[in-house]
Amino acid sequence: MTLPVTPAGAFTAIVLMALVTYLTRVGGVLVMSWVPIGPRVERFINAMGGAVLVAVITPMAVNGDPGARLALVATLVVMLATQKPLFAIAAGVASAALWRLL
Repeated sequence: MTLPVTPAGAFTAIVLMALVTYLTRVGGVLVMSWVPIGPRVERFINAMGGAVLVAVITPMAVNGDPGARLALVATLVVMLATQKPLFAIAAGVASAALWRLL
């Protein structure tokens, strides 16, 4: 499917992406309303977040530039020290920005 590169085409693409995102969210809620949440499903759901996080971070740690690696280390150190994700993310973003600025 190709859309013309016009304001109407861009708007159509945005609306279609928003619709797909909404349907994915609603579909997930509907599917999970039919699945009984037993111990096995609960373990799967709890493990999924960590697995996705590792899948996103590992390529950045292996293939990233020094700024990306510094951001990962800063995020890890602040998270271990404070146990506050917002502070850890802010430290990672700030360290990457400072590295690239210098």
